[in-house]
Amino acid sequence: MSIDKDILDRLMEGRAPGDLFGKDGILSELTKALAERALSTEMEVHLDEERAEEAPEGRNQPPNRRNGSSQKTVTTDSGKVVLDIPRDRNWTFDPMLITKYQRRFPEFDRKIISMYARGMTTREIQGHIEEIYGVEASPSLISAITDAVMEEVTAWQNRPLEPCYPIVFMDAIRVNIRSDGAVSNKAVFVALAVLPDGTRDVLGLWFQANEGAKFWAKVLSDLRNRGVQDILIAVVDGLKGFPQAIEAAFPQTRVQTCIVHLLRHSMNFASYKDRKAVAAALKAIYTAVDADAAELALAEFEESDLARRYPAIAPSWRRAWNEVIPFLDYPPEVRRLIYTTNAIEALNSKIRRAVRTRGHFPSDDAAAKLIYLALNATSSEWKRSVREWHAVRSQFAIMFEDRFPMA
Repeated sequence: MSIDKDILDRLMEGRAPGDLFGKDGILSELTKALAERALSTEMEVHLDEERAEEAPEGRNQPPNRRNGSSQKTVTTDSGKVVLDIPRDRNWTFDPMLITKYQRRFPEFDRKIISMYARGMTTREIQGHIEEIYGVEASPSLISAITDAVMEEVTAWQNRPLEPCYPIVFMDAIRVNIRSDGAVSNKAVFVALAVLPDGTRDVLGLWFQANEGAKFWAKVLSDLRNRGVQDILIAVVDGLKGFPQAIEAAFPQTRVQTCIVHLLRHSMNFASYKDRKAVAAALKAIYTAVDADAAELALAEFEESDLARRYPAIAPSWRRAWNEVIPFLDYPPEVRRLIYTTNAIEALNSKIRRAVRTRGHFPSDDAAAKLIYLALNATSSEWKRSVREWHAVRSQFAIMFEDRFPMA
């Protein structure tokens, strides 16, 4: 709905352009006028509903009616506004627009949460709110608004999940968290899943100082308790204890190491002048037609001058071999998708951007709150459907037969 131009002209009459916004600007006046008009309409509806009800039998009670107003100062996007809240004689009116104990319009809270999600500190939010809206927002108020998100975070962490996920990428970021008076560096493990329809979703966040089979058993048990019955492929980057834990929880799941991470690790041992030659030699391994051809390519590399010059490279591939060779069973469409954990690394980069401004967090919950808000703020980017999923889906339907949910 558009507003008549003549009305806008009359509103602007005699006002300078700078009078539009700010504490005493026209926007503040319009907010007050519209809010009070809406409150008045709410009161009329309330009184009409009460009058429509029959009076209790045997009582001669006069109908409820207006009884003046009381003032309330509320915080809005354009600053503080003093509203005249209508009252009724029976004190039964409780407006929906701004409830009895509410002092801020919901949109104001959402703006604070949005700034927090983008990595702004409490002090930065406080300064921004005061500069833009002319409103003093205490650190305790900002914390109270953002802490209200924790119920949502808890519900999200415990929500039911899909019975089957074709692919789950697992990776971690590091955050500093204060505990017992000391700051420790904790890993926050993130699980990014590809759903049967090709869209993506973050299944949860798990905090741990050190990874291991016991920790991963707890994570996978959590997924099972929330409804996950099967994971077709789990793509990880050398997570300690993960293969053993997933074999116990999801025995049919194929664990695939990230080929790109393995290559990067190998390149760390090679001098700059030899990196192209090393990369070309290793490419013959992971692009082989099958496991036998890959085994032959690795054996040839082990006998080469490059392997003798950099003796740590070949053993690193041998150690990860059981998690490398499943990759060779897949057709090109699937290989392109699970070749790397870049999908979850891109997601983690957005999380790191949000947590970078924090020196440390006072608790796991405080870190989870910010990460959850950062995920929500960027969900339109990372939730997009996987490219060429239709081709991958067809291959999954053939490879995993009745395990892959086509519906």
